[in-house]
Formats: sequence, structure tokens, C-alpha cells
Amino acid sequence: MTKLLHHALAGHDPDAPAIGAPDRVALTFGELRALTDKTTATLNALGIGRNDRVAIVLPNGPEMAAAFIAISATATTAPLNPAYRADEFRFYLEDLNAKALIVQADDETPAVEVARELGIVILTLTPDLAAPAGTFSLEGPSAGELVSGGPAAADDIALVLHTSGTTSRPKIVPLSHTNIAASARNIGATLSLTPNDRCLNVMPLFHIHGLIAAVSASLGAGASVHCTPGFNALRIFGWFEAVQPTWYTAVPTMHQAILSRAARNKEIVANMALRFIRSSSSSLPPPVMRDLEDVFGAPVIESYGMTEASHQMTSNQLPPGTRKAGSVGAAAGPEVAIMDTAGVLVAQGETGEVVIRGENVTASYENNPDANATAFTDGWFRTGDQGILDDDGFLTITGRLKEIINRGGEKIAPVEVDNVLMAHAAVAQAVTFAVPHDKLGEDVAAAVVLHENATADEKTLRAFVAEHLAGFKVPRRIVILDEIPKGATGKVQRIGLAEKLHLSG
Repeated sequence: MTKLLHHALAGHDPDAPAIGAPDRVALTFGELRALTDKTTATLNALGIGRNDRVAIVLPNGPEMAAAFIAISATATTAPLNPAYRADEFRFYLEDLNAKALIVQADDETPAVEVARELGIVILTLTPDLAAPAGTFSLEGPSAGELVSGGPAAADDIALVLHTSGTTSRPKIVPLSHTNIAASARNIGATLSLTPNDRCLNVMPLFHIHGLIAAVSASLGAGASVHCTPGFNALRIFGWFEAVQPTWYTAVPTMHQAILSRAARNKEIVANMALRFIRSSSSSLPPPVMRDLEDVFGAPVIESYGMTEASHQMTSNQLPPGTRKAGSVGAAAGPEVAIMDTAGVLVAQGETGEVVIRGENVTASYENNPDANATAFTDGWFRTGDQGILDDDGFLTITGRLKEIINRGGEKIAPVEVDNVLMAHAAVAQAVTFAVPHDKLGEDVAAAVVLHENATADEKTLRAFVAEHLAGFKVPRRIVILDEIPKGATGKVQRIGLAEKLHLSG
């Protein structure tokens, strides 16, 4: 069993479609292998090889999917959100110790100027729009001496992503080829993927969900993935018609947007032949699950994933297996258990922290002994989520031990927003927290105390945050208080603050 995703490509029909896009000819597995070999040679010639960090800032689409596969075959990929501002790019590029940055030709992303300031080599990726979807070329200056070239090994790091904590700097999650290949196999097995399947990807490809569930799992199974520019409720039914997917995966807010437009696209819906619909990254309301199944006539499979697990941990099952609305399913790859605060596993039916272990789970956070000491217990990774396993081994998430804000699948570290607000001359104290939202699940809010005799209003503070952080991190509400409520110990408690302040999305 291969532990390298790019090795798995060699076992599939070279003439079968691998990466496509609506209204474009698909790149075959044979062409993807050739592109991967060419990319390895190009990067090695530029001094970039095994375990060298390559930051990638590309728009969603087939080129990003192909670049992830091709670059990870020799180097370590570090996809970054193209919506980041300069300050965010500066933090991530420095924290990653990136050897190179890859951007699309003629892209005016602020990442380019930041990379120049930091002395990071900039490589340009040029899509070949006359060739099959995903075809590209790379060029740029040398990044220095090649330390170790050729194809990556199973224990090499294929992908690094940041995950955020509420009281500390974002943590680097290194995922090896073994981790990613295991997760791709797990998802492929859960969904019974075959070369006849066609996934329509609407998820961002700088997140674990899209990279692994849509791209890696599809390609690992010999199936095809058809990549859009990103989710667009006004265009998705046209994409459904063009691609005729057998499945798609999305977050609940996307599913809700699709449902809201289904009645206007009845003919397209009637001609679709979805084998299933997948939902992950945040909790799927049972009514949405029911409506999706009624409209599309296909089972909805809700799964539970996180970056540290290379995405999937549990999943509901395809028929004739069990689907339980409100549950994130049974173990689907790694072992799953419940642990108490003392680090002891508890019996089924008891509530505690969800813990996992398995081949798809990261070995550790990078350069973060404190986080590793709290996140790993006797070989189990502690997810920070509270849950309960029923008699069938199906998991229900009952609470969040972590305070990260989950805005429709986008994870936001409150302390990052706190720090930006505190940088405003008028702000003396700031605390960012989650507020309930009927569509997103949670949205971002903040409470601030101003310096004595200082003046600022909500509009001014929101605009200030927007100058420094991506739009999804900007608080929907900022309340200005004389004093921020504190708990019994005198500490500010983010969880429950929305209720205390009578705020909702």
C-alpha cells in the first residue's frame, strides 16, 4: 500500500480524466504524472527539493489542484489564503521559513512585495489555457543550492498548514506523505470512490477540506476532480450541468445557499445523478440535511475533520450503512475515543474530550513543545472538542473546548483579532468572541474598552481591522463598553460573552 499520493497516480489509467474544470478538457492521469515529473525537475533545477517550504498563493481552480500534487511530489507545499493582507502574509511567510513563493503570473497579490522584503525567491506559475485544465509552467530565479532533490519519501512533509489557538500564536501542522495518503484512502473507502466518480470542488484549496477530501481522495481512487474558481451560488447550477458530478463536498453554509436557488433550477436538478452529497467543517443542521436529500434524491454524508488529522476523523455512512442527523458519524480511519480531563479514556455514553490516533494524524506541532504537551496524551491527539459516543460508536459533538470561532468553516483565532484592535490608538482593552449566526453557525464579535478621553465608533474600528486582516476575520459587531465582563477568577471568558452581552449574529 503506497504512502505517497503521487505514487498512487501511477496505478491509474493514464488516459482517464484526473483534474478538470467546467467547460474545459480534463487533464488525464498520464498528463498529470508528466506535469509532476516536469515540476520536480524544474524545482530541483532552481534549488528547491525535499522538505523545502514552498508557499503557494494561487486562485482556486484546476491549476491550484495540479500545483499542490506536482509541487508536493518533491517539496513541502504551504498554501496560503489569497485574501490575506500584507501583515498576514508577512507573519506566515516568516513563520514558515519559506524558501520560495509561487504566485500566478500578473497577480498583484501583496504577498509578492512581502516576499521581496523578506528576500524570498518568487516563482511565477503561468496557466496554459489552451491545454487541458490544470496545465501550467513554472519559472523564476534560483533559490540557492539544492540540498536533496528527486521525489519525496513517505516521511517527508508534503503539506504544512497553520491552525489557530485562542491564547497563543497560530501553530504549524506538518503533514507527511504518509498522513495525507492515509487520509485520502480513508475518505475514498468511506465514500466508495471509483474511477467513475466525478467530484465538483467548490471548496478553497488553501484549506484541508478541499485539498484532501476533494482533490487527494479523488485522485487517490482514480476518480476525477473538477475545480471551480470557488463557491458561487449564482454559478453552481451551471457547473452542475457542465460537469455532471457524482458528488460534491461543502460546508453547511454552501449547502444552504444551493438549496435557496434549487427551485429556480429544477430542470438541471432533475437531470443530475448525484450518488451522494458530503458535508464537513462545521455542524450540518438536520433540517438542511433533510432538505438536501429531498431536493437532490441523494444521501447526505456528514463527516468530522480537522487539520491535525489530515481532515477526516469520523463520518456517517453511505446506504445501506447508517446516517444519523446531528451526528458526525462513526470512526472513519483513525481510532476515536473519549477522554476525561485526567487523560483517562471513558466508556461509551460518557461525555468528554474527543481524542484520535492513527496513520493520518500529525506526529506533532512544529517547534511548539507547550502545545504538544497539552495536545498529545499517551499517543492520543486531543481535539479540543467535547463529545459523546453512542452505543453504535457514532459521535455527537456536544461542545467546544477551544474558543476558536468557526465562521461557516473558516476558523478564526480570537487573539489575532484582539491584537489588531489593541493596535488602534483609542483601544485600551479588546476581547473577540463568537456570536451565534443562523447561517454561518458562528460569526465574529468583539468588545472593547477605550482609553480615557479617547473616541472611536464601531464603524471606525471595523475599518481598522479590515486594513490588517482578511474580510472573514473582521468582527460583524464591535461593542464599546466601560468594562468587559469577567469570570469569577477575574479572567475574561470568551465563551458565553455573547449571551452576557445579549448579542447575536
